[in-house]
Amino acid sequence: MSVLSGISWLQEGPFALYRWGDLFEDIPLFMEAFIYTIGISICALIFAFLLGTFLGISSSSRSKVLSIFTRIYVELFQNTPLLIQIFFVYYGLPMVGIVLDTYIIGIICVGLYHAAYIAEVIRSGIGSVAKGQMEAALSQGFSFWESMWLIVLPQAFRIMLPALTNQVVNLIKNTSAIAIISGADIMFTANSWSSMNLHYVPAFAFAAFLYFLLCFPLTQLSVRLEEKNKKAYTR
Repeated sequence: MSVLSGISWLQEGPFALYRWGDLFEDIPLFMEAFIYTIGISICALIFAFLLGTFLGISSSSRSKVLSIFTRIYVELFQNTPLLIQIFFVYYGLPMVGIVLDTYIIGIICVGLYHAAYIAEVIRSGIGSVAKGQMEAALSQGFSFWESMWLIVLPQAFRIMLPALTNQVVNLIKNTSAIAIISGADIMFTANSWSSMNLHYVPAFAFAAFLYFLLCFPLTQLSVRLEEKNKKAYTR
């Protein structure tokens, strides 16, 4: 009975071999989605890193206006779901005459969302550098921003790198949220393809595998960087 049930399981049911065969026939469709996801991840990461760095430095400045603005931004984006932010841009902007491509919306929303987290990483990294470094730079005639870019941030970068790598992983996974507005990413492709043929298990299993290919190497990199930092501080 067990052999017969095993054969039946391979012929019918959610794990049936013919479902996987159909998936492999449409691999190019998933590869397009894979490239789309990589593209949107890279663009959103650049945007998030630039904005997050500015916010992180601003939160460490003596300007109360910049500090308050940064705090409001970070709390707002960290304490509201990414999906709501996407809906707000996707449905809200057209009401004021601004219509953006789904790809651009994904970059903006994912970038703004993760800029809040990167800002906190940057702020923490800056705080780990001895205050004397900033004071020495200022005494040499450097401005606050010059001191940050040329003196403080290069020293803090090694400390921040593991946490920044984790943010890259989270950003890649969060690009799946744009599937809700029909962005042609991995998640949307898996959902739309499987809804036509009911091959849900192969579709989402393969989608998970593609995300794993993107995220696992970065996760391992983060672990190694963290271990390297621990060894450096224990010497």
